[in-house]
Amino acid sequence: VQLQGGGGLVQAGGSLRLSCAASGRTFSNYFMGWFRQAPGKEREFIASITWSGGSTYYADSVKGRFTTSRDNAKNTVYLQMNGLKPEDTAVYYCAASRIPSDAVIGASYEYWGQGTLVTVSS
Repeated sequence: VQLQGGGGLVQAGGSLRLSCAASGRTFSNYFMGWFRQAPGKEREFIASITWSGGSTYYADSVKGRFTTSRDNAKNTVYLQMNGLKPEDTAVYYCAASRIPSDAVIGASYEYWGQGTLVTVSS
């Protein structure tokens, strides 16, 4: 899992789409998760998507506003973020696991993107 992009500065209520591309491995063999870490806070699970993309799961804090999807042909997973709030400001990470023991726990993932900063201004 290598490249992450799409972060940036946006006003409250705005939208951003993050992307995470993988190389060197069979992407469809990996369950993907998204996490974020705000300044001074612990890393937080926000979303996950199964190997084929057939099922997704979201933290309550982003449910109804964020959507994750994947394109296995492009080896890429996406996080569409709508209705952004200042409290969404954080570094966002994608993560990959062949078989996570618990999808909401960071330690379940073997590979991590480098992170991308999302800043939401009020």
